[in-house]
Amino acid sequence: MAEVAIIGGGLAGCDAAWQLAQAGISVTLYEMKPEKRSEAHTEDGLAELVCSNSFRATGPAAAIGLLKEEMEALGSLVMEAAFATQVPAGGALAVDRALFSEYITGKIESHENITVVRKEITSLDAEELSGRDAVIIAAGPLAGVDLTESLMQTVGDARLYFYDAIAPIISADSVDYSKAFWGSRWKPEDDDYLNCPMDEDEYKAFVQALLDGEKVKPREFEKEKHFEACLPVEAMAERGEMTLAFGPLKPVGFTDPNTGERPFAIVQLRLENKDRTAFNLVGFQTKLKYPEQKRIFRMIPGLENAEFLRLGSIHRNTYVNAPQALDETLQLRKRPGFYLAGQITGVEGYLESAACGLWLGLSLAHRLNGREVAVPPRETALGALLGHLRTEPDKEFQPSNVNFGLMPGLEKKMKKKLRKEAYGIRAQEVFAAWIGEAGLKG
Repeated sequence: MAEVAIIGGGLAGCDAAWQLAQAGISVTLYEMKPEKRSEAHTEDGLAELVCSNSFRATGPAAAIGLLKEEMEALGSLVMEAAFATQVPAGGALAVDRALFSEYITGKIESHENITVVRKEITSLDAEELSGRDAVIIAAGPLAGVDLTESLMQTVGDARLYFYDAIAPIISADSVDYSKAFWGSRWKPEDDDYLNCPMDEDEYKAFVQALLDGEKVKPREFEKEKHFEACLPVEAMAERGEMTLAFGPLKPVGFTDPNTGERPFAIVQLRLENKDRTAFNLVGFQTKLKYPEQKRIFRMIPGLENAEFLRLGSIHRNTYVNAPQALDETLQLRKRPGFYLAGQITGVEGYLESAACGLWLGLSLAHRLNGREVAVPPRETALGALLGHLRTEPDKEFQPSNVNFGLMPGLEKKMKKKLRKEAYGIRAQEVFAAWIGEAGLKG
């Protein structure tokens, strides 16, 4: 039996381990918790969700929706766990994060081909990794300092990073429901989101407070770089007074039942768990200091007495220059037998990280068992995501979520509102053909 070591028990590491184990490969999964934690982790379980509890949109009209479908078809443990622990979130897939972690931890720890070792691996030359047929580094964007240094010495490239901020969570029983109302943007009858409306004066005072609030400063030697799809709320406010009103606080599609009118702006709260005892502030990732978060976010109508179960925070995400550091199999060019998976490769997002691990586990398992599996075409969501890591871009390499812009353009012009649907239909057709030809169906 071939043997593979995996460093990191996050989404990528777990989906990689699952694919390998299901294919009859012996896996040793090294997870540093609870012996040591990063600045963002608090729980002992595997696959801990440290940011939002949302896996974003569903359906083929969204690239992330396509990725979900493809991952499910390939036997993703992460997708299995997500559906088993799902909480209401309108058109999005969101989970109870505690149950999600418990589900995956139970599956991984009980698999006959997986051994979980709670120990930090600090070097690519660690004794524990010797003699393996392959080593997967899925330590995430918050890999330990020593392991990161060892990796970067191997890659021979300057460390790259961007800042990722975490949104706060509040207790549901601390909300003033006389001011807030239930409903999703286009379906007022739905109760998946709780909405806190703002009038113009409240909105402008809130924006000014964000601008004036004291923020966590980056270290002297670190240049602050934010990922565009996950900007801190105060960073968005800095771009103009109305930026938030046209972004995460846009009131389009809502009518305040208390006034019968559209609010000037609206703050959405998403259910955090199945028991409906907690909410996540949608789009409110932040780098504000803790006392400032409490003061400023309690300016939101309905949240005057909010009890914060988790305050927002900011941390540095580390990733390699994938087109230079990795070959087409996600193997380190300068260290054969060592592979990277997840956010450290330069994919961004929960499911993108899991998909990267899933693909590496699946393709490596087949390789160790004597056959190759063709990379999915770029017309598919998974193929487009992997393509982002393989192609040398014209500008500086940056992390990316899966999106239609990573796919080849459509052959004919069409109206904008039909374009996403066309990308989705094409992706589904190409993926169905690929998975059949690759012998991965059923």
